Amino acid sequence: MTDARRRVPRTDALLADPRLADAERRLGRALVKRAITTAQQQARAGEISPEEVADRAVAALPVSAASLRPVINATGVVVHTNLGRAPLSAAAVEAIVTASGATDVEFDLDTGRRARRGRGALAALAEAVPSAGGVHVVNNNAAALLLTAMTLAPGREMIVSRGELIEIGDGFRLPALMESTGARIREVGTTNRTHLRDYADALGPDTGFILKVHPSNYLVSGFTSQVTVRELAQLVQGEGGGAVPLVVDIGSGLLTPHPLMPDEPDATTVLRHGADLVTASGDKLLGGPQAGLLFGAAELIEKLRRHPAARALRVDKLTLAALEATLLGPPAPVAQALDADVADLRARAAQLADQLPDAEAVDCIAAVGGGGAPGVELPSAAVSLPERYAAALRAGAPAVVGRLENGRCLLDLRTVAPEDDPTLIEAVRACS
Repeated sequence: MTDARRRVPRTDALLADPRLADAERRLGRALVKRAITTAQQQARAGEISPEEVADRAVAALPVSAASLRPVINATGVVVHTNLGRAPLSAAAVEAIVTASGATDVEFDLDTGRRARRGRGALAALAEAVPSAGGVHVVNNNAAALLLTAMTLAPGREMIVSRGELIEIGDGFRLPALMESTGARIREVGTTNRTHLRDYADALGPDTGFILKVHPSNYLVSGFTSQVTVRELAQLVQGEGGGAVPLVVDIGSGLLTPHPLMPDEPDATTVLRHGADLVTASGDKLLGGPQAGLLFGAAELIEKLRRHPAARALRVDKLTLAALEATLLGPPAPVAQALDADVADLRARAAQLADQLPDAEAVDCIAAVGGGGAPGVELPSAAVSLPERYAAALRAGAPAVVGRLENGRCLLDLRTVAPEDDPTLIEAVRACS
């Protein structure tokens, strides 16, 4: 009897398979050969037959040349940091594809001369927040704060409440971030209570700016006191009409008030209350790509833009394209998830549960996530499955990530687009 290992197809023969040849054009030879080699080894080990090698290699091919895998976010956390925060809208994705080749990102096609970089995205930002005299974009909100400190307080003090010395993702802490610029943190007040007089007493000739930070991922309640943006604006105006800038980090990227999050600061309101500069994230509640957004007085924005470090912190053409499309296009997925009707979510959950084994429709609570609106609960509905489904769903293609609650795997539909329901059904059925 012929050894089955001798019948394992050669690599060149497999590369000639139309499916693998097409994959080589899309993904490159290295990734395709890796899938082929793995399938050949499985055949030699007797795990599959020689006739199955081509099919197994095709099945093992990645979706793209990058290692990142697509995921359906069924966690109920609208802005999930570990899943890439805001999913981009179709308009933003299309804009990225358009901008991926040569484009007029910094070129005026009418005059044939150099033009302002990202002028379309900047104009869209200015239109979205008309109370801002100027706007600028860097690569994330931490970079926005970094540029602010380097520009306004090198070797000087920034005044900040002790209750606002936050730690952001992956252990990065605001004091360490800001002090890395050469500025000094001047802490005022206590962890739970800070008064206007604390800021007033700290002001002096060495003050670079006052920084007010919106807490991220936590709430301080009980015996507490904090100073409002309006009160701080009145204080600095009384100290010489803006000689000491008031910088407010709103964090989440909310540009205008949202009825579901009445306590979440937004750029428009904060500027109207007297802030000189506002920093925010583009990939949280705005629902766009990772970016740091700066809004404020025109002369202040120009000073930041002209700092030597601004070039090191600038965004690329793909981010500018996605940001502009997010601002001007239809509502982004984040906005759709936040505004989803609970009755519609319940109807979807019931319909899905009727088509799936071991499933039932349940009410649940979703969250905003991403450091936005801590404490805000979003009524939602989910498909509830036995806990054993969780690992199998994560291993699927695409992966489905739910959450474990009371010994059940919940697929929260507030963060699942309705058009993904058929895919969700297929994924669950494949695990049963």
